[in-house]
Amino acid sequence: MSFISVLFALLLEQARPLQRGNAVHAALRAWVRWCSRNLDAGQRVHGWLAWSAAVGVPAVLALGIYWLLGLLLGWPVALLWNALVLYAALGFRQFSFHFTRIRDALADSDDALARRLLDDWQHLQAHDMQRSALIGQVIEVSVLAAHRHVFGVLAWFSVLAALGLGPAGAVLYRLSEFVARYWQHQSQSHYQSVSAALQSRANQVWQRVDWLPARMTALSFAVVGNFEEAIDGWRGYMQRSDSHNDGLVLAATAGAVNIDLTASQSTKPASVNESAGDKDAASVSGRPAPDLAHLAVVVGLVWRTVVMWVVLLALLTLARLLG
Repeated sequence: MSFISVLFALLLEQARPLQRGNAVHAALRAWVRWCSRNLDAGQRVHGWLAWSAAVGVPAVLALGIYWLLGLLLGWPVALLWNALVLYAALGFRQFSFHFTRIRDALADSDDALARRLLDDWQHLQAHDMQRSALIGQVIEVSVLAAHRHVFGVLAWFSVLAALGLGPAGAVLYRLSEFVARYWQHQSQSHYQSVSAALQSRANQVWQRVDWLPARMTALSFAVVGNFEEAIDGWRGYMQRSDSHNDGLVLAATAGAVNIDLTASQSTKPASVNESAGDKDAASVSGRPAPDLAHLAVVVGLVWRTVVMWVVLLALLTLARLLG
């Protein structure tokens, strides 16, 4: 019954999005902080231990509650738990709020405000960006946010839920992304000392966890967008020796909406609250540079992908019931 859980969670997230500093996220943040403080001793084995505790314990706990509710109270209550965990893991409105404010500022030709809002959101130092580069950067960070907060969560949730593991996939994916971003931010900002071994382990695991969702997102964008160009961008990007998951998603996005996103040619992954890297001096794609109209095109691409996922899950659920 993944379809019902996903539909309920998406509707609830649109009606009552979780705000920053909510109790669920604050508790998880405190747990991740505790794990790094008490289990990170700088060695590789301690990196594995801290990551396993920070991510594995909440995932196992969510799964255990799901199984317990199913045994004691029946599948409707377990289904409700699935939806609530998925609701907490999703973050559609949490990033779309920033996107909307920046888009409105650009529509009013207030580029200075748009740059300031992007700085506040992603800490990118965008004050020197030209308008086209600014719009391209907004598209990149928004697409990656949609991937990490929506499509990646749905991918892991759907796969593990089909195996009877309930909401464990959603928790695993979101916390894998969060710990990689959070521990690097804590170390760079000097709020908390996090060893290089733990940061490296968290980033490596995150890239592996995101491997399948990144390709599912890229394929979804190709299906609902310009399929031939998206696949061509995907194939061309994967020929690079420095390819990574974020770059693959951006390369498929650029092809799907036929724009030039040169950040997808970056040599470093955008794993933690960064863009996908520095811009190349010149584009080799031959596609038009991003402009204001492309923001609406990207919004349409994301929403069509959401609808496609929901419809696909509905069909799979129907087939399972009829079979």
